[in-house]
Amino acid sequence: MKQIKIIVEKHSDGYVAYPIGIKGGIVGQGDTYEEALTDVKSAIRCYIDHYIPQSDPPLPPWETLPTMYDLPSDNPEEPGLPDDFHFLQPLLLYLTFQPINWNPELVYSAADLNLYYDIQHPLCYKRPDWFGVVGVGKLYKGQDLRLSYVTWQEPANPFVVIELLSPGTEDEDLGTRRESAADKPPSKWEVYERILRIPYYVVFSRYTNELRAFQLVGGHYEPMNLTNGYLLMPEINLSLGLWQGSFRDIERLWLRWFTLEGELIPAPTEEAVAATERAIIAEQEATEAKQQATEAKQQATEAKQQAAQAKRKAEQLAERLRQLGVNPDELDELL
Repeated sequence: MKQIKIIVEKHSDGYVAYPIGIKGGIVGQGDTYEEALTDVKSAIRCYIDHYIPQSDPPLPPWETLPTMYDLPSDNPEEPGLPDDFHFLQPLLLYLTFQPINWNPELVYSAADLNLYYDIQHPLCYKRPDWFGVVGVGKLYKGQDLRLSYVTWQEPANPFVVIELLSPGTEDEDLGTRRESAADKPPSKWEVYERILRIPYYVVFSRYTNELRAFQLVGGHYEPMNLTNGYLLMPEINLSLGLWQGSFRDIERLWLRWFTLEGELIPAPTEEAVAATERAIIAEQEATEAKQQATEAKQQATEAKQQAAQAKRKAEQLAERLRQLGVNPDELDELL
């Protein structure tokens, strides 16, 4: 390895060390000579391990450094890839989850919130991408925003859970690993099916646009079939389906809630846009009706003027006939 010369300088507040011949502002600091030297050597090793050769002239960093595809927001301790989709998709589900047979004050849903499920192991939790509950207030005990959902302190377990598949979470989400090892916690599938007995479990992959759903039947999840493209949940008078459209100005295939009849449940912004469109249409119709009334009035005025003009001409003709010695009133008898 090439020998690297290191300069160590003493300052009033400690020591500073830096290498000679390496670009990039590598500096080590410490209260003692040895600490500064150790710090700069560590920085040099890190630089060498991650050094990316540059061309001449150097390429811009967006062409040489790792991209977002190389640096996803993953957590090695918790599989899954949080990203924009994992924010927007649960948001759309949250905004359109409106069971019409339930008081809105007793409908709750959450995304990426810890779900504590086992009273025997109170620290164990799962974190669904989205879940919905009915019969539960929006605030914990009517007072506080929830920090988590602790099932043994809530009046009801989730009614439906939705997981968004990410690379590395298929086994956990789809229950491929059905039997948990003795030293491992149960999978999400096992928790939702066996412990919490959640009636509906839905898994959606944005990579393949595949939608899979399961219903709890006899204590076990059974695959659900689509009805006219929708997953029906008659207990809450809702259905779940895929929708191609624009949400938050992003056009793609989204998962969202519908009525049992397949009618779109609008998000508040969509409802506001629809109301604005209805107001514009109503205003246009009112303007057209006003224009038609104005035209009808103009036609009536023109007809009245034409009648008056015809009457004047008839009177002038009658007067002319009298001047010629003809009584116009006797013309009808002669004819």
